[in-house]
Amino acid sequence: MERRLLVGGFGGQGVMVIGQLMCYTACETTDLEVTFFPSYGGEQRGGTANCFVTIADMPIGAPVAELMDDIMVLNDPSMTKFQSQVKPGGNLFINSSIVSVEPNRTDIQIIKVPANEIADELGNPKVANLVMAGAYIGYTELLPPEKVLATAFKKLGAKRPELNPLNEAAFNRGMEIGKAAKK
Repeated sequence: MERRLLVGGFGGQGVMVIGQLMCYTACETTDLEVTFFPSYGGEQRGGTANCFVTIADMPIGAPVAELMDDIMVLNDPSMTKFQSQVKPGGNLFINSSIVSVEPNRTDIQIIKVPANEIADELGNPKVANLVMAGAYIGYTELLPPEKVLATAFKKLGAKRPELNPLNEAAFNRGMEIGKAAKK
């Protein structure tokens, strides 16, 4: 088993947090191999950001691949730039609250997640990334959801444990969307 994920968006959207959450969970709670390769745009704030995550049950040869099993796009530039890198039969997760560019692929699964709308409903726009992470886990079942949530509590809730219930609610709402899209 080898699963490759690319997450793309603007700096400040939690792109790296999503990738790190998957990596930390796989690394610390399973016996799977993991790579994490971040990439930042040249801008200081609000620039592009993306990360490549590979999780496998065997040694990983390269941290970056030309075609990805899953791509998560959080903004229009990422949709435009990365949708062609989803392998045929792969999955494209779209933050439909922000992404207005429609995918032009018919050979992939498209999972639309209104992450910012859900985050706003929950009262904090910063948890949109956890909504997307939940949708990804709900759809792919790549990692046990309870382990991903425990990692979020450990990594994100260490400094602000009072946010754990909000983080959990965001993750669970995303999980519902991911599971529903799989049916």
